[in-house]
Amino acid sequence: MNISKYEEAIQNCRFCFMCRHLSAIGNVRFTEADTPRVRAAMLYGLRTGTNSFDDEDFVDALYRQDLSACCVHHCVNHFDENGLALAARADVVEAGKAPEAVKALAAEFSASASWKAAGKGDVAWFLDGTTAGDKDAVAAAKKLFAAANVAPKTITGGCIGKALKLLGFLPEAKAAAEKFAAFLAAEGVKTLVVSNPAAYDALTRDYADFGVKLPCKVLHVSQWILQAKLKFAKKPAAPVYPLADDFLRNYDGIDAPEKLLKALKAECRPFGTNDEETYNCGEGAVVLDRLHPELVEALAKYVAARADNPEKDTLAVASVYVKRALAKAGLKAVTLEELAASCL
Repeated sequence: MNISKYEEAIQNCRFCFMCRHLSAIGNVRFTEADTPRVRAAMLYGLRTGTNSFDDEDFVDALYRQDLSACCVHHCVNHFDENGLALAARADVVEAGKAPEAVKALAAEFSASASWKAAGKGDVAWFLDGTTAGDKDAVAAAKKLFAAANVAPKTITGGCIGKALKLLGFLPEAKAAAEKFAAFLAAEGVKTLVVSNPAAYDALTRDYADFGVKLPCKVLHVSQWILQAKLKFAKKPAAPVYPLADDFLRNYDGIDAPEKLLKALKAECRPFGTNDEETYNCGEGAVVLDRLHPELVEALAKYVAARADNPEKDTLAVASVYVKRALAKAGLKAVTLEELAASCL
């Protein structure tokens, strides 16, 4: 089984309460089944034969996890409970026990794995479907490219493998990754700028895990903005409450967002009760808003309850997914592109 690769997490996490407060779903459902300790204990039970994927409640608990990786990032021993959960999903799929809603989503994403390119040159911008749905974020990115005198080839299209991997469909995810890598090679892309942190994580981590070699350098848009050396106004950016991104901080360990905020001279104010939690409404799970929209709504309300002034505070986020989820709770959020463009 895939979970056998995470024996250390199974044996240690099932006895530990230390990161219980970092489980976003547990914080809004108030259920032990939604904590790292109990998830690990349930998977230990799967190994010993006292638990089974025939238990629909057990499988549902695996598919409603927020996958923020906060617990791994802040664990003193970095036990990979997040990787364990992803492996368990793959085992669910291999056992033929994936819920119908999950199978339907996987089929949809597999079918969407095709792309188009507009423009010329070897610098490209991957405008994923989520980011493309926010006209302000798109306009801001275009303004930044123009300021840098860069006219990137714009790539649009469907799934590049991330959602399929998160749902547990590993062969399908690898196939999409290989197809996208071949597309980039055929287009002659040498530098690929990515707005969506989930897509950035897929291209920099998942593809390597799959053994898929990319023909280009991949930069998150925050990294690209910093290296573009744009001229920003001397006047500091408006005060913001930055929310650390699930992928960029917990998965990838890059500090470009923080460096960008410093370059913009933004007045950054601390948000919430601690800087360890995720306030990204299930961003790490990518499709949680499709599987459990009610949980995303609850997570957004949880964030709103911790805002100093929900109607006026501006939250700085790295993902349109997060911006969209927070907006439904009445919160004002801007992407890093929007904040940077406003400072030109």
